Amino acid sequence: MINFFLTWALAAIALAITAYLVPGLMIASWQAAAVGAIVMGLVNAIVKPILTLLTLPLTILTLGLFLLVVNAISLALVGYFTPGFTVSGFFPAVLGSIVLSLVSWLIEQFTGKQVSND
Repeated sequence: MINFFLTWALAAIALAITAYLVPGLMIASWQAAAVGAIVMGLVNAIVKPILTLLTLPLTILTLGLFLLVVNAISLALVGYFTPGFTVSGFFPAVLGSIVLSLVSWLIEQFTGKQVSND
């Protein structure tokens, strides 16, 4: 159980750092970051695999670059479903998904704990 809460807290921290670094992403409070981390886990578990499967031909044609669009759509969905978390457009969502991946990777390197955001 403590492992779950640690992963959840690290995901919320990664989301908050990403919102701080990327213009166009805003988090109103730490509660919004915590709820956003839960919503992000649900979107990544349910919606993202379906989107990835449906867009597989485009992903193959673009040699995997279309996955950036899938990640941006996932982050935009998190912003849509999370009160207090705002994604102001497509390009902030793309940049936010890239930065979120990098921030999550850095957190994993420092803590040794996998933060499963993407």
